[in-house]
Amino acid sequence: MPDTSVALTTSLPLTRFVFRGRPAAIAAAEKAFGVALPDKACTAAVAGERSALWLGPDEWLLLAPAGQRDSIDASFGDTLGELPHSLVDVGERQIAFILSGPQATVLLNAACPLDFDTIPVGFCSRTILGKAEIVLWRTGVDVFHIEVWRSFASYVSLLLTEAGREFGLKA
Repeated sequence: MPDTSVALTTSLPLTRFVFRGRPAAIAAAEKAFGVALPDKACTAAVAGERSALWLGPDEWLLLAPAGQRDSIDASFGDTLGELPHSLVDVGERQIAFILSGPQATVLLNAACPLDFDTIPVGFCSRTILGKAEIVLWRTGVDVFHIEVWRSFASYVSLLLTEAGREFGLKA
């Protein structure tokens, strides 16, 4: 009998920044953050416990373990100096869920327009889930990191829980 399990958990707390910049600032940001910022659409890069998700031609979501906010902010200040850029702390704006299991893609297809048969591990994108904007990152074959604004977190959680009832998903 095939495994039809699926799990939805809240991610560990994270430090989050949105970085925007041009080539000179991008090079400096890579040094400051310790991760090569992806230059290919819809991809993510990981170095140790830090990740950079491509959101647009000059925009990245930077993720790091909780408690690193001040050191990252200081590193960017020291490294980027007067280079034009934007670094916005969005750590309190959003939270993340982890959706995992063999039926994770089926569950996401209940409310997300992406074709999960064609997107590889490492893919990330802004998209919608039901009526909420999310950032979706495929971190494993059956594992997805879902970033959502806190004001939509209950909606997203309840939507996934309801859609996952047939797989035994409980809130």
